[in-house]
Amino acid sequence: MSDVKIQWHPGFVAAMDLEFAENRADLIYEKEYNLNTKPLEIDLLVIKKDSDIQVVNKIGKIFRKYNILEYKSPDDSLNIDAFYKAGAYAGLYKAYGDTVDERRACDITVSMIRETRPDGLFAYFKNHGIHMENPYRGIYYIMDSVLFPTQIIASRELDRKTHVWLRALSDKMGKQDMEELLKKIESMKQKFDRELAESVLEVSIRANQHVVEELRGDGSMCQALLEIMEPEINKIRESVKKDTKKNEILCAVKSFRELGVSDHQIKELLVKNHQLTFGEAEKYL
Repeated sequence: MSDVKIQWHPGFVAAMDLEFAENRADLIYEKEYNLNTKPLEIDLLVIKKDSDIQVVNKIGKIFRKYNILEYKSPDDSLNIDAFYKAGAYAGLYKAYGDTVDERRACDITVSMIRETRPDGLFAYFKNHGIHMENPYRGIYYIMDSVLFPTQIIASRELDRKTHVWLRALSDKMGKQDMEELLKKIESMKQKFDRELAESVLEVSIRANQHVVEELRGDGSMCQALLEIMEPEINKIRESVKKDTKKNEILCAVKSFRELGVSDHQIKELLVKNHQLTFGEAEKYL
């Protein structure tokens, strides 16, 4: 994996929106929900507009009115302390309603998402007699010994076809996984869905440079990748152009000053040679 720090959470929020696309009209999303002070922040809060609505996606089967989702990137651990921390966030969310018991405990759930199964945490549950259910592939329920119904999701174990978006948040994707992701995105027609998908893809590409290199040898897949990522690629190109131009201007200003050229003359030269306004030229002095 690249040394560049990967911003997993924006991809996670986009992935969850896509996972629950069939119920989008029924849900409200509040990302990085602030509990009180900045460090106390829920990764994603999903609120059902109508508590009786059933979420189609299996990840949402446990959902009630207020649903707290905590995401762990591939480098993050999910141990017993992280487990209780998520529960504590749910407790604070319940306690911070505008009126007493506005947010009822029976209306709150906790979901913790991680790429791989947290075997150490599951061993702790077993050793301490904490019952766990596995109703669906990759989804584990802890309903007893907790204040709020809780599920742990091991995204790598989820069904490949049904949960393509969460499975894409991995630094261990294979060529076939990436090809399927690209084909899925290519088939999308809605602009909003496409933008969300591209957000997931951007994270996935950054985390799986080895797969991108493999795809370079596949003409059709490489072309598909370029077309999907064209807007992002253009942004990068524009950023590089701006940085290059900025450096050129700064070097020119330095050279002019070494030659004893006045600031007023430098501004006139910048306006003439670099197509700047006098206001823009002023910023380089």
